[in-house]
Amino acid sequence: MHDIKEIAKDPTAFDEAMRKRGLPQQAQDLIAYYKKIKASISVVEMVQAEHNQRSEKISQTPSDIKDDGNKAMVIKAAKEAKQQITNLKKISEDTKSTMLRKLLELPNVPVADVPEGSDESFNKLIRKDGSPPDFRFKARSHDEIGEMLDAMDFPRAAKVSGARFVVLYDQLARLERALANFMLDVHTREYGYREVQIPVLAEWHTLYGSGHLPKFEEDLFKIGTKERPRYLIPTAETVLTGLHANEILQEEELPLRYVAWSSCFRAEAGAAGKDTRGLIRLHQFSKVELVSYTTPGKSKDEHERMTGCAEEILKRLGLPYRVMLLCSGDMGFSAEKTYDLEVWLAAQKKYREISSCSNCGAFQSRRMNARYKRKGQKGTLFPHALNGSALAVGRTMAALLENYQQSDGTVVLPAVLDPYMGGDLTLLAKS
Repeated sequence: MHDIKEIAKDPTAFDEAMRKRGLPQQAQDLIAYYKKIKASISVVEMVQAEHNQRSEKISQTPSDIKDDGNKAMVIKAAKEAKQQITNLKKISEDTKSTMLRKLLELPNVPVADVPEGSDESFNKLIRKDGSPPDFRFKARSHDEIGEMLDAMDFPRAAKVSGARFVVLYDQLARLERALANFMLDVHTREYGYREVQIPVLAEWHTLYGSGHLPKFEEDLFKIGTKERPRYLIPTAETVLTGLHANEILQEEELPLRYVAWSSCFRAEAGAAGKDTRGLIRLHQFSKVELVSYTTPGKSKDEHERMTGCAEEILKRLGLPYRVMLLCSGDMGFSAEKTYDLEVWLAAQKKYREISSCSNCGAFQSRRMNARYKRKGQKGTLFPHALNGSALAVGRTMAALLENYQQSDGTVVLPAVLDPYMGGDLTLLAKS
């Protein structure tokens, strides 16, 4: 969420940032609400002072009141002042509620080096790693390979749960678990992330804090009661960033780095007709997620570090990928800067997103009131929150199947997975 005081300091810069996000000017309307709130508060304070004076007169002795004038008139004026204060406070609260609602609907401000653009065609290539495989045969899609392995079952998943679900058996069930364990081991043992096992249900305020609510409710699966709704998490980011809501951390505790492997659930309300086959766009999938809290001065370096952690998984798996800097119109709602990692899919002959690593600045911590305190200084500050997939497990599996496939439908997995697959790196197609 944005700080209205910062918007008031430089409305032109804020409007320019919203323009880059494809939105109309917002600053003057927001500032008008802010000024109305401040004016109401000033009037309340003035009327309150007058009310206090009248109340003091009423508390005086009867003889004093008589000498001073009509006691009934003083009491009537005091009642009117009290009602005026009530009315002014309501106006202030209603105005504040409207302003906050409008602020909640606005995305984060892109930082200076984010390229301007309306869609992915404006994204900037940062680097590439690895070369796509040069097959002497027509590459099969991962879902076709999964069926040949008799280990990827969409029809039965649809029978029990509907479209966009999958059942994995045998070798692929084990591969999903192996990939997650491999990713967790790298991030915890080598990069110092703290592993967390999280709930997959979150309350409204948690998704509000991460920026998923109220704007993106249609993309979520909602359960629970009307009085206390809960949501299936779309990403572990929501829970990991919410761990420190309404807390005051100490600066020396930062950075905090968390990693979690969890199921994720997305309604994909805006994805009708997209990726209807395979593992790319499911309602339920698993993902290893990284989240960091750090000080504002170190968040840029933390962003690069986090992106490097996600890249390391792709490098060790030998998967060709590229890093894209997203443009202002293609970034997520809460991000101020995002790198997308895109892995090569041999059957599609194109790069597809497998990870987004975002620096959200103070946008999320302000929404969830997560703060930190510097030793020896008064007041508190908002830490910067970052998140990144490292990686989406299903998409990683899809990339492995397509890039390591053999002409007969067999898949030979990279050696780095040997300890996690029990030495069985060859996935054999059923005859």
